[in-house]
Amino acid sequence: MRPILQQRANAACASCKRRALGWLRASQFAPTHTTNGTCIRINLVSLGTTARLQSSWSRSSPLLAAMVEAPAAPEAPLAQTSDTIKHSVFMELKTSDESEQLLRIRHSCAHIMAMAVQRLYKGVQVTIGPWTDRGFFYDFQWPADNPITEKDLKKIKKEMAKIIKADLPFVREEVTPAEAESRIRSAGEPYKLEILQSILQRDASASITIYHIGEPAAPATPAPAPASAASAVDAPGAGAAAPAAPSKAPGGVKPWWDLCAGPHVARTGDINPDAVELESIAGAYWRGDEKNAMLTRIYGTAWETPEQLKAYEQLKEEAAKRDHRKLGAELNLFSIQENSGGGLVYWHPNGAMVRHLIETFWKELHLSRGYQLVYSPHIAKADLWKTSGHLDFYRENMYEQMKVEDETYQLRPMNCPFHISVYKDGYYSYRDLPLRLAELGTVYRYERSGTMHGLFRVRGFTQDDAHIFCLPNQITSEIKGVLDLVEETLGTFGFHDYEVNLSTRPEKSVGEDDIWAMAEAALVEALGVKGWRYQVDAGGGAFYGPKIDIKIRDAIGRKWQCSTIQLDFNLPERFDMHYMDSSASKQRPIMIHRAIFGSLERFFGILIENYMGAFPLWLAPVQVRLLTVNDTVVEYARDVAAQMKRAGIRAEVMGEASIGKLIRNAEKAKTPVICVVGAKEAENNTLSVRLYGGKELGALPTQEVVGRIVMASSTKSGKF
Repeated sequence: MRPILQQRANAACASCKRRALGWLRASQFAPTHTTNGTCIRINLVSLGTTARLQSSWSRSSPLLAAMVEAPAAPEAPLAQTSDTIKHSVFMELKTSDESEQLLRIRHSCAHIMAMAVQRLYKGVQVTIGPWTDRGFFYDFQWPADNPITEKDLKKIKKEMAKIIKADLPFVREEVTPAEAESRIRSAGEPYKLEILQSILQRDASASITIYHIGEPAAPATPAPAPASAASAVDAPGAGAAAPAAPSKAPGGVKPWWDLCAGPHVARTGDINPDAVELESIAGAYWRGDEKNAMLTRIYGTAWETPEQLKAYEQLKEEAAKRDHRKLGAELNLFSIQENSGGGLVYWHPNGAMVRHLIETFWKELHLSRGYQLVYSPHIAKADLWKTSGHLDFYRENMYEQMKVEDETYQLRPMNCPFHISVYKDGYYSYRDLPLRLAELGTVYRYERSGTMHGLFRVRGFTQDDAHIFCLPNQITSEIKGVLDLVEETLGTFGFHDYEVNLSTRPEKSVGEDDIWAMAEAALVEALGVKGWRYQVDAGGGAFYGPKIDIKIRDAIGRKWQCSTIQLDFNLPERFDMHYMDSSASKQRPIMIHRAIFGSLERFFGILIENYMGAFPLWLAPVQVRLLTVNDTVVEYARDVAAQMKRAGIRAEVMGEASIGKLIRNAEKAKTPVICVVGAKEAENNTLSVRLYGGKELGALPTQEVVGRIVMASSTKSGKF
């Protein structure tokens, strides 16, 4: 992780706005503005474990200086898993956010693919074509009488290779809205026109940019390719594409253009065609709304080298083996039954046991750290959500209201208003704070049917929610306490490699300047005390407070957003919260929202894929399976199982089949400890122990086996 100040491209001066994102992604320069409006340039140079701030004009922003100059901690150790070698290989596969060059390549490939499609298929209209974390896609309106199939992908890729080898330039052109509309209408592209209109509705003075592949026939006013995607166009490649002019570039390739913000590579020849692959076809509603037309989406991936593409394909193969939806069914962990409603999770016995273990661990740990557990309703009167602001700002994610005895109720999308209600039901002086309230609270949020994905995106889920109400001078210690809790919690499940992001005050915000400054400084100080490396997303905080986001890496190097720590200056004001200070005056408490798992459902899905269904010994739904060779040893096996259960071990007895089949079934169930029980074991009070994966330990005394499992459970270990 390089020290990068993630400055958003909304700086006050135009020069900063144009260059911000490109500088940042290159980890070289980041423009920002001090409180007095002085423009400074931050030179971020990695020197060992520090990042130095060099200002050409001013050093009047001590908080910003502290964020950038604070010593960075050593890299956190990687999670120790059986996939360490694979992990190190996959770690080299950078996302678009981590590599400016890959972002440009992927975005350019989206345009090249759209150009290839329109060269090959008459009547196809294009809409949007952004880059993704590890690839790109483009949405097309395909003629109904000539639908695309998977077989067409090879043909499209071949045409893309032809365009790439033609080494055509990407030419940026700024046009007036009237000129853009004229060209779009001439091209007969209604989706492009709709996007142009939506841009102008947001900002009538927005600059409109077009990118050409190949030199346009009529002399355009070329502009240097921007170093960033900072533009009035929200989505990269936001628009459609059509031939720009009848002329042809060298190599016989006709120029093509798209309404787009960039950025792109300089020439198509900068892309290695052997590092590009088209992956799949899917349906997608225009603008994500099922009321709109169904479009055809083509997904692709692009890399700098064929070797990276091969490693990515290996990563996909590995991820497919770990798919939590497949493993969830095979291991009887959970199901989502469409006849009951999409996005609603059924926890089966094995999955419910794992959830019980996770919840028990979470509750006990929080109680030991000074949190108090609460339970709150799943619905409340709509007035509560009006006060909180959710009806104004979050309505599209909430379910329809319901009438109960002439009063309006709403399913909860959040837990925070309920915890505030608990706070307001009491009386607090400054001596009573901090107050830490924690709940595993189920919430309900509307998701479109096309966006749901196993446990990762559902309509009903349980947040490991907690809210801390504290004094301003307690922020640092409370944040440090939460970070300690995050480290212990995630570390218990084998996650030790984090990406940490600090998001600071945006242009539009609520709360006093001194409180914001204190809060941001407290977050920086807490991270400094922890010694964690972090990136700063300057201006990326919520309007009501700064936050820390923590991503974990799994066994094959994928990142997952889990923990969030969010300060809130808004809700205490909305709910008129207060405490009495030392002079008996009412003061507003500081509110801290925090979640460690994010949601139990999503975290469970991450665990399934991280462990490939083979949960560590302490967390496995069944820890031991006793396999009987014949009926004569069944009674002994049952006695051992009963002894294990009295010791808190989850054990079961299996027989009435060949020992080979019983072992294969236990391996399929990913049972951590498999004990074969025959006459010799019954006679000697031993168990023949085999671990998941095939390691044979031979005959061990029954008491030793029990002791080892009890120790693994008490220490939250995966080791027998």
